[in-house]
Amino acid sequence: MLRKDLLHILTGNPMTVAALARLLAMKPAEVADDLEHLFKSVRHTEHEAVVDPAVCKKCGFAFSPETLRKPSKCPECKGSWIADPKISFRLGNGKDERTR
Repeated sequence: MLRKDLLHILTGNPMTVAALARLLAMKPAEVADDLEHLFKSVRHTEHEAVVDPAVCKKCGFAFSPETLRKPSKCPECKGSWIADPKISFRLGNGKDERTR
């Protein structure tokens, strides 16, 4: 799987690392490593990386958008009911707090 294929799959289509790993028949750690490299590569293109951070479904705590993998526990309520972060790419220069 080439990183440009990841960019094509994720442009306008938010997915979790786990879902992307299943789709590509890869290990989640490999996908996360490729995504980290892709984030650095797209800084010099018209694409922007967008990360919807992991969120605790119990208390609503939002984790850092820097974390691509699902945390095991919430630091606020110690709950483990956590929504996976979703990663996507978009075209344009509209920066907001979720872009990397």
